[in-house]
Amino acid sequence: MPDRQLFVRAAAVGARLVRRRSRGETMRTQRQAKRKRDTGPPTAGPGERDVLVGFLDYLRAAVAAKAEEAPEPQARVAGVPSGTNLLGLVKHLTYVERHWLLGHGVTNWQATFHLDPTETAETILAGYRETTAEANREIVSWDDLTEAAPRPAKRGGPAPSRRWTLTHLIEETARHAGHADILRELIDGSTGR
Repeated sequence: MPDRQLFVRAAAVGARLVRRRSRGETMRTQRQAKRKRDTGPPTAGPGERDVLVGFLDYLRAAVAAKAEEAPEPQARVAGVPSGTNLLGLVKHLTYVERHWLLGHGVTNWQATFHLDPTETAETILAGYRETTAEANREIVSWDDLTEAAPRPAKRGGPAPSRRWTLTHLIEETARHAGHADILRELIDGSTGR
């Protein structure tokens, strides 16, 4: 029963976090203090590219916000049995952006989730921000979203369209933003964007 094991693991992590709280506040009070107000969808320009990039930037900011000021070493430690950790998600998304929008090859996607001992939250976030800024400069040059994106073509297959690529990046970033939400809440109770 993998689902049962996952639930039991998450409950155990939550119980440990509750025990670690030594200031005498109730869990509810701590959560209220760390709860941020969610923001609505972004305002974007009139064009299709503007809307797609607007939503992608909105999700990128949400992911980065989850990793900012996250306590270490908890941000580096696996929060779930799969081994996923908060900073590893950000590092992975950096590789995703480089691959799909800048044309860099990736030979081992699983390795993109793993941190080197020398990497810090600051270096991971700086790399993500630099990559997304470079990716946005690339996207600004796109006049036709039906053209092939810069991702290296798979063996025997053409690269997907720029439209498909932007949509995929929105889906990928949103998925991991949800993971980051859960991991950050498990770390210190912070919720919201």
